[in-house]
Amino acid sequence: MTNQEIAEIFERIGDMLDILGENRYKVLAYRRAAENIRHLPRDLRSYWQAGALQDIPGIGPAIEEKIEELLTTGRLGFYERLQDQVPVGVVSLLQIPDVGPKTAKLLWERLGVQSVAEVEEAARAGRLRTLPGLGSRSEARILAGIQALHRRSDRIPLGTAWPAATALLDGLRAACSEVVQTAVAGSLRRMRSTIGDIDLLAASLAPATVMRAFATLPQVAEVILSGQTKTSVRLHNGLQADLRVLEPDRWGAALQYFTGSQTHNIHLREMAQKQGLSLSEYGFKREDGSEIRCPEEAMVYETLGLPWIPPELREDRGEIEAALAGKLPRLVEGSDIQGDLHAHTDWSDGANTLAEMAEAARQRGYRYLVISDHTQGLGIARGLSPERLQAQRVPIDALNAQWDDFTLLQGCELEIKADGRLDFPDEVLARLDFVVASVHTSLRQDPEQITARILNAIRNPYVDVIGHPSGRILGQREESAADVEAIIQAAAETGTALEINSTPNRLDLDDVHVRRAVELGVKLAINSDAHHTGGLDSLIYGLATARRGWATAADILNTLSLEELRAWRQARIARATGRAG
Repeated sequence: MTNQEIAEIFERIGDMLDILGENRYKVLAYRRAAENIRHLPRDLRSYWQAGALQDIPGIGPAIEEKIEELLTTGRLGFYERLQDQVPVGVVSLLQIPDVGPKTAKLLWERLGVQSVAEVEEAARAGRLRTLPGLGSRSEARILAGIQALHRRSDRIPLGTAWPAATALLDGLRAACSEVVQTAVAGSLRRMRSTIGDIDLLAASLAPATVMRAFATLPQVAEVILSGQTKTSVRLHNGLQADLRVLEPDRWGAALQYFTGSQTHNIHLREMAQKQGLSLSEYGFKREDGSEIRCPEEAMVYETLGLPWIPPELREDRGEIEAALAGKLPRLVEGSDIQGDLHAHTDWSDGANTLAEMAEAARQRGYRYLVISDHTQGLGIARGLSPERLQAQRVPIDALNAQWDDFTLLQGCELEIKADGRLDFPDEVLARLDFVVASVHTSLRQDPEQITARILNAIRNPYVDVIGHPSGRILGQREESAADVEAIIQAAAETGTALEINSTPNRLDLDDVHVRRAVELGVKLAINSDAHHTGGLDSLIYGLATARRGWATAADILNTLSLEELRAWRQARIARATGRAG
């Protein structure tokens, strides 16, 4: 069984237990196990064979037994017994907004519904309003939630959600002078590659005024919910955004609470309980009922004896233990980035000229930009032949003669062919300043074949970076079957860098594999893969992915100065070819 199949089983077990009203911590244990299995950098079977299942966060003896049963038999008796109690179709009801475990159980037991379609049919027939605790308003909300479910994909890409959220907050601050502070929250502030809905926070002493201003912003198509401290709206682009308004002296506690993952926050609450405190979005409460309000987020962590933990790390993947031990990394920041190592121009499939791309990079404060147009093997992208590549050097050299504060480097995005060969011979690659090698075709090859193609590129002395290693496109194409663990280990052996492709629908490597690469000392390149000048700005998403993977500036190739970058490449080639100097 694959990691994904096992993760889905544990996710369903958590949902079934939740519907049955089981202990909350037991429910969360299965969901945490599912999440961590889903994001493992290698096959779960390899952990089992090494006797290391309990090294995976969230895997204790009970879940370890179940994994062994699944891996050895392909079945799980516990799961099958749960299915006798809760049909899988009932679990699917939880994807409907405003339908939680209790409501799903009510709909199933009273109406016999076991699918979203059946709930929609019952709602349109007015049958939901007859159930205890629902009524006509709840029925209308559930029906609206189903309609929203039909309109949108399951998850929103980070690159869609982030600009929408920041635009909303900019508009809110401009429209309402009563706003004291604003922030994005939830998985969006943690900068996950995809999110559910947009969570926003504002601090104000006039919450009603702030929420009225929010509800009338031009981006808002309809108001879904309006309460005393929370307003939910549907935007014209179909996204849902929720705004919570807090008192300024509770701002820090609320910001922490609505940012951390569920398991991160549970871990903090357990720490608070051991100190005789309870922790919520309102702050701390002592046993005598007195409060510790936290106007600043750092105060929450300070009260627990912890340094402030960056939002991107708040997934309960060891960040609290590292904080206690004083071993939190200083994560890479935007100011550390010296240049971009992967950008395209109108010489291949880009929209802008060499000069336009260079000037856009200079305006962003970069010291260098690598032009990495496609090579001839990718005909659909007007890939360059060796002759056209040589011709491109002339305008690059002419542009470089104009500047003393910036350098345009000539590279290429070298096609890794379906048979594993590289598009250009070594003598062509040796004349370039930098080489990114990528797979764009035959992505559905079997694991051995596609992995071998990438490993061949990694072992080439003139290939500096492997571009978007998994080949995924979020919401459109799953990652290839390539063995990413083998790729990372090979990169560690050869000194080849791996790309964190910042294109919002790629974010490839993902954060889990970034962390594994960091563990093995692999250099990473945060690249925009820009095909137009505005595309250079997508680097912020790759930066966030690097931070989620615990990467520091020392782990990132393009934090080097131009001189250091050139020295790094020369040293790699010398080692690989056996040449000194």
